Amino acid sequence: MHNMSDESQGREHDKPQADAAPEVEQAANPGQEQELDPMQVLMAEIADLKDQRLRMAAEMENLRRRTAREIKDAKSYAISGFARDMLQVSDNLQRALAAVPEQSEAASDNGLKTLVEGVELTERAMLSTLERHGVRKLEPMGQKFDPNFHQAMYEVPNTEVPNNTVLDVVQPGYVIGDRMLRPAMVGVSKGGPKETAQPEAAQSDSDGPDPASGYDV
Repeated sequence: MHNMSDESQGREHDKPQADAAPEVEQAANPGQEQELDPMQVLMAEIADLKDQRLRMAAEMENLRRRTAREIKDAKSYAISGFARDMLQVSDNLQRALAAVPEQSEAASDNGLKTLVEGVELTERAMLSTLERHGVRKLEPMGQKFDPNFHQAMYEVPNTEVPNNTVLDVVQPGYVIGDRMLRPAMVGVSKGGPKETAQPEAAQSDSDGPDPASGYDV
């Protein structure tokens, strides 16, 4: 009898400890049984979808602008190779005109004069057509040498003009849009006074091609 009573008391003593185990586990994980607010979950999903939509809209706008720029460049510069080839034809026409003796041009009844006039008309028409497609001729004579648009062929001693002033044009240069198509081959001055540097403010205000290039923007 004594042994059975002791065992019962032992079991009753151990029972509260077993019941306390879930309470300890719940204390260790206080948020496990707490359910998330459905409204908060919905608002978070809405915010995430809105952010994704804004990012997608920004990407589409960037793509639209990039595509529009590429289409514009393609239209503006697609004929660059063709225009460059046509300039070689223009050079040959100018060489042909330069080879005609002056006395032959002056003869009013000479058939060669009519031929010369036809060649000159052809050259002007060709250059006018190229100009309508964005090809423009540089006029660098008397301007400051610009390596972006000019190619120096030789130097001309001259103490009356600033150094690196274009004094002669061996071959005209051309641009298409805002890009160089062919640099002008020029002779530049040497031995004159050095050109004073422009103030930084004046340099920062100037955009696009250097006016010294002779490129009319």
